[in-house]
Amino acid sequence: MTTRPFDAAKAEAFQARVLDVLNGGALALMMSIGHQTGLFDAMAGRPPATSQELAAATGLDERYVREWLAAMATGRVLELEPRTARYRLPDEHAGVLTRAAGAHNFALTAQYLPLLASVEQAIVECFRNGGGVPYPAFQRFHAVMAEESAAVHDVALLDVTLPLVPGALEWLRSGCDVLDVGCGRGHALNLMARAFPASRFVGYDLSAEAIAAARDEAAQLGVGNVGFETRDVTKLGHANAFDLVTAFDAIHDQGFPEQVLRGIARALRPGGAFLMVDIAGATSVAENLDHPLGPYLYTVSCMHCMTVSLAQGGVGLGTMWGEEKARQLLAEAGFNKVDVTRIESDPVNAYYVATRD
Repeated sequence: MTTRPFDAAKAEAFQARVLDVLNGGALALMMSIGHQTGLFDAMAGRPPATSQELAAATGLDERYVREWLAAMATGRVLELEPRTARYRLPDEHAGVLTRAAGAHNFALTAQYLPLLASVEQAIVECFRNGGGVPYPAFQRFHAVMAEESAAVHDVALLDVTLPLVPGALEWLRSGCDVLDVGCGRGHALNLMARAFPASRFVGYDLSAEAIAAARDEAAQLGVGNVGFETRDVTKLGHANAFDLVTAFDAIHDQGFPEQVLRGIARALRPGGAFLMVDIAGATSVAENLDHPLGPYLYTVSCMHCMTVSLAQGGVGLGTMWGEEKARQLLAEAGFNKVDVTRIESDPVNAYYVATRD
C-alpha cells in the first residue's frame, strides 16, 4: 500500500475554504433575517444610513439592526463608511437580495437554511435509526415555498410557462379542466383561474394548512372557478378527466412518485398534457459536481425532500433525481413524448411537457 505525501498547501487551502463555509452559513442566516424584516428592501437605492436611521425607517429594534449591519458589513454584503458609521447596500448586491429581484432574490432562498436547521436533531436520529421527518415538522415550509414560487409565477406563469404546452392557452381561453398536483398554497392555480374564467381548476395537496391558505387566497382574489382539496395524490382516482395537469416542484417530494405519475397519465384526456416543473440537474452525482447549487440542493434533499418521502414509507427519491430519472419515470407512467425546457426567470428548475400521444 502506497501513502501519498501530506500536501501542506492543500490542507491550508481547505482550512481556508472551511472558514468560508462557516462564515457563509452565518451570513445565510443573516440574509434570511434581512429578507424577513425588510431590511434589504429598505436599504435598496437609499443613501448610506446609520443603525439608528435604519431602525427608525423600518420600525425595528436598533440594537438588533446594529448587530445585523455588523454581520453584513464584515461579510462584505454591505459597505461601511467607518468615519460616519453609515451602511450602504450597493445596487449590484441589491439585484440579488431584494424583493425587486424576483426569482433571483437569494435572500428569499436563504430562508430555507434556518428552516432546515430546525429539524437537524430529528435528521440526526434518522441517520441512526432510519425513517424520515414528516411534513408537519417543517413549520414554515409552505409559506417559504409559496413566496419563492410566487416570485417566479407572478412574472412568468401566464406569459412564459403555460405557452410551453402547445395549445394550452387556446384550451384555457375556450374552457378546459385543469388539475394541479401538490398545489401547496395554490398561488399558481389561483393565477390561472383568475386569468382564464372559462376554465375549471382544482388543486390537491396533503397539507390541510396549505389548502386552507389556497382557499383564502382564492376568496381574496374573488375567483369562483377553482377548488382545493386535502388529498393523497397517490390515489387520484381520475380517468380521462383533465385536459392539463400541472405539478410545480412537487413530484420529487412524493412518497411514491411512480404511482403519482401513473395516476396523472390516467387522469389526462386524449390529447391532454402534463406540465411538470422540477429541479434541474443530472441523476448522477458525478455529473452534478459542477452544479452551481449542488451542495445546497443535496442538503435540501437530505433534510426535506428525501426525508418527507421516507416518513411516508416512500422511496425517498430526493431533490436531485435528475432529468434522466425523470424521463424514465415519465416513460414508465405512459408518457411517450417528453420535451424539457429551461426559462430565464427560473434559474433552478427544468420544465417538462409530457404527453401520451
